[in-house]
Amino acid sequence: MPMPADEIETLIRQGIPDARVEIVDLAGDGDHYEARVVAESFRGLPRVRQHQRVYEALGGRMGTELHALKLTTAVPE
Repeated sequence: MPMPADEIETLIRQGIPDARVEIVDLAGDGDHYEARVVAESFRGLPRVRQHQRVYEALGGRMGTELHALKLTTAVPE
């Protein structure tokens, strides 16, 4: 069963409280998303660790409920 975009956003915000999150359904099928996550708490972290934090926030749903996620992370300017 596909995961709704608002649920993805909620999970990320719960796991990374200072995050600004934008979710786009890439294929219109509720299964392929793009997420842009901007958080001050990412400052000083390598990009790999930033992505790991997002995946941790999703609680193991990647590859099961959430099929594909194109992920971009950043710190605020």
